Amino acid sequence: MVMAAGFPDNRIATDLAFSGSGLEKTYQTGETQVHALRGVDLAVPRGEMLVLLGPSGSGKSTLLNIIGGLDRPTSGKLFYRNTELTAFDDRELTRYRRAEVGFIFQFYNLIPSLTAEENVRLVTDIADDPMDPAEALALVGLAERRGHYPAQLSGGEQQRVAVARAVAKRPGVLLCDEPTGALDSSTGVRVLETLERAHNELGTTVIIITHNVGIAAMAHRVMHFRDGQIAKIEVNEHPVEPGKISW
Repeated sequence: MVMAAGFPDNRIATDLAFSGSGLEKTYQTGETQVHALRGVDLAVPRGEMLVLLGPSGSGKSTLLNIIGGLDRPTSGKLFYRNTELTAFDDRELTRYRRAEVGFIFQFYNLIPSLTAEENVRLVTDIADDPMDPAEALALVGLAERRGHYPAQLSGGEQQRVAVARAVAKRPGVLLCDEPTGALDSSTGVRVLETLERAHNELGTTVIIITHNVGIAAMAHRVMHFRDGQIAKIEVNEHPVEPGKISW
């Protein structure tokens, strides 16, 4: 892994999925101001797999929420491709999330009364150019489990359904907040393999938050957060396959 201040190569601005400057986020708690982000500048090339590392409270989740259109910065600008997200109103942010962003969280958030295929269909029914739900489930290796309900699936299988649901609308970006946090290592590796496959086959920009340093080995770049700032950026010259990761 080598230290870097910017990109893993000399990509120009038009190749960026995200670019941001001076991003600040301040929360008011009684008489106390909490600075979650402190002047963050970033550039994320399209199609990159990026890992955000840092302790709780370091700012990485706040940044992910702003990138995903779930929150707004107090100040600063953020662009998605050539469009300024920080200028969007609530309706425009909703359209952005619906069309461009797939979310994967630590907990699967599947509807218990729906089958795996029906859970995926909830997204594809409102997407502009979706995959067939069966195709999305095949992508994550669950073609033969599409008629099963969440209670009939293991934790790893449920998380892979969540991945299928996220990628089925063909999002431009996949945002993953501790996607393996509730799983054991062997099951977590299968989920990471699923994310890598979706990334490779769909060309999706993938951003992963994790406390697990081992997962960083599969990324193109790793951003280390501390006290609301990017403390350092590392470039993986040779990303590791998920199957070779252990923790």
